[in-house]
Amino acid sequence: MFNKLVFRITLFVIACFCANFTVHAKDLIQTLYHADFSSDTDDEIPRFSLDGELGVLINTGNTSAASVKAAVNADHETQNWSSVYFSELLYKESGTATTKRNVSAQRFYTSAQFDYKLHTPGRRLFMYGDYEDDQFTGYDHRASLAAGWSQRLWRDEDSEFRYSIGPGYTFIEAESANDNLVNDGIIVRASAEYKYHWSSGAKLRQFVSTEAGDENTKSRSETSLSANVFGSLAMKLSFILNHETDTAENVDPLSTETSVALVYQFF
Repeated sequence: MFNKLVFRITLFVIACFCANFTVHAKDLIQTLYHADFSSDTDDEIPRFSLDGELGVLINTGNTSAASVKAAVNADHETQNWSSVYFSELLYKESGTATTKRNVSAQRFYTSAQFDYKLHTPGRRLFMYGDYEDDQFTGYDHRASLAAGWSQRLWRDEDSEFRYSIGPGYTFIEAESANDNLVNDGIIVRASAEYKYHWSSGAKLRQFVSTEAGDENTKSRSETSLSANVFGSLAMKLSFILNHETDTAENVDPLSTETSVALVYQFF
């Protein structure tokens, strides 16, 4: 079911890209060779925003457990560039009064996307890179690079929608017991993001991405809802789906994550 949903979203993004590229091909070529570049007219330039997210759960007694999720998200807007940076750390361990604590989750993930603004507002060329170190996926670490076309279809007072699509390459280092999972190779990366802002300060974000390769397809969906508590402090509820078509024998293709965390906006 999840695979079909991701496949349909990917087809929709590709269709949007192809249709838009066909209609505006001449204008795009002129843009690429245009001497003057102009920023999106509704952007506040320059602009830099940074927020941190933290969720902690600690259990003691007959059952002891600890869970920590921390994330940093930054958005940098300049005259010619629109950049997004993201880093996330997840750690969980649990045990009982008679047993030693065991680590059940340990993941570090970071990504960055740089959009170069073309002459026509909303149209961009993007470069993307990410790195992941997850101790419970059968991989030692992996990374991917991609580049291509990005577009912000609209942005108004309430909502915003953007997508990107382009070719790339994935680099995978599998654990010694899972050499068959080495799926280095060319990929096609597609992503879409929708944001909605209420006048009260609450925010909804829906993000989906997929990296389709010859032997493996990795997909991610993140739905989050945040509401202001006071000042720069907000409460955030997130639901994340991660899916892969080719995993180790003891690894479930689909993993889910539900979290509640405090978010503080520094800038």
